[in-house]
Amino acid sequence: MTTNLNGKIALVTGASRGIGRAIALTLAAEGARVLVHFGSDEQAASAVVETIRASGGAADKIAADLATANGPHELARQVRTLVGERLDILVANAGISKAAPIAETTVEDFDRLFAVNVRAPYFLVQQLLPVLGDGSSVILLSSLAARSSVGTLSAYAATKGAIDTLVKHFAASLGERGIRVNAVAPGVVETDMSSFARSEAGRDFTLGMQALKRVAQPDDIAGAALFLASDAARWVTGDTLRVDGGSKL
Repeated sequence: MTTNLNGKIALVTGASRGIGRAIALTLAAEGARVLVHFGSDEQAASAVVETIRASGGAADKIAADLATANGPHELARQVRTLVGERLDILVANAGISKAAPIAETTVEDFDRLFAVNVRAPYFLVQQLLPVLGDGSSVILLSSLAARSSVGTLSAYAATKGAIDTLVKHFAASLGERGIRVNAVAPGVVETDMSSFARSEAGRDFTLGMQALKRVAQPDDIAGAALFLASDAARWVTGDTLRVDGGSKL
């Protein structure tokens, strides 16, 4: 079994920073050509592409606003133009978070969370089905919040619960085509989205709920995504892989 991705083509959404950036760099280091999607920060996406190319890898940047109704369709159109008839790996990493008590959660915030975190990956998978084939791997991003109450993240947690459900339905429906579908569920990771983990109080909170006593870095999650993308996980589908340092055991 190997995690070598030579000859594979991968799309990673939200790849300009954080977990998405780490996944893009990791897949490229294993030989994949990586399409680096970004929503607004073109400079950061360009830096990821340049880093991959400087190491001898292949990468291109690609833009789309996944908060809009036609964003996934436009992204899929661009991807199909770039890759032709084959995409081997789709990592639907792009997501947003919003912490707010239930009483203060707005309809606008709720709808935007579901648009980016659930609607976008659903229709991105749908629109890329013509180029996803036997042996391809789809990886969605879930969260510790999907199975445990963590802070004031009720609406965000609901989007990740939806992802865990979609993984099962996608895997069951697409298995006949040889397409594997799984999710990675991080806990608290030191990224811009979880910037509170950089504070002393945030670090104490994080370590207090984890078996492994350090704050996760994006590379910790990228390794799990690499496994699911590779032939090493060729008999794994319909699963959500917890990569959370033993949080909320």
